[in-house]
Amino acid sequence: MDQLLATSAICLDCASQSKKRALEHAAYLLGGSDTVEAERIFAHLLARERLGSTGLVDGVALPHARLPDLAHSRGSFIRLRQAIDFDSQDGQPVDLMFVLLVSEDVRQGHLQLLSRLAALFRDASVCRQLRHLSDVHQAQQLFARVMSDAT
Repeated sequence: MDQLLATSAICLDCASQSKKRALEHAAYLLGGSDTVEAERIFAHLLARERLGSTGLVDGVALPHARLPDLAHSRGSFIRLRQAIDFDSQDGQPVDLMFVLLVSEDVRQGHLQLLSRLAALFRDASVCRQLRHLSDVHQAQQLFARVMSDAT
C-alpha cells in the first residue's frame, strides 16, 4: 500500500465543493508537480465518471481510471471538509474518496484492488477512523494495515 498510496497523495481537509473539483484535486495530487500529467489524469477520471458514478454508499466514492503507460497502480485518499453530491448509489453526499489509477494493461488485478477497497470502506469502524485522523501518515498506515489484513 505504501507504493500505491504516497503521503503526498493524501488530503485530509480538502475544500473542494463539487465532484468535478474533488476529482481535479485528486488528479493534481496524483500528478505531482507535472501539470500535464495531472490534466491527463483528470481527463481520464472525468471520462470514467461519465460512464456512471463511482459514488458508493455511506459517504464513500471510489473513482478510478485506466491510463496507458502507467508503470504501477497509484492511489489518492481525500477526506473532504464538507460532503459533496457525487450521484452516489444511496443518494447521500460523499466525504471520503479513494481515487485509483491502474494501467490499461492490468485487468484482473484492477478489479481485485477495487473489490478490496470497496470492502475496506464497507467497514464502519475503518470509515470512522478515516473521518477522525489528524495526520496523513496515520491515514497511510491505516490503509496499509487494513489492506494487508485483507490479503
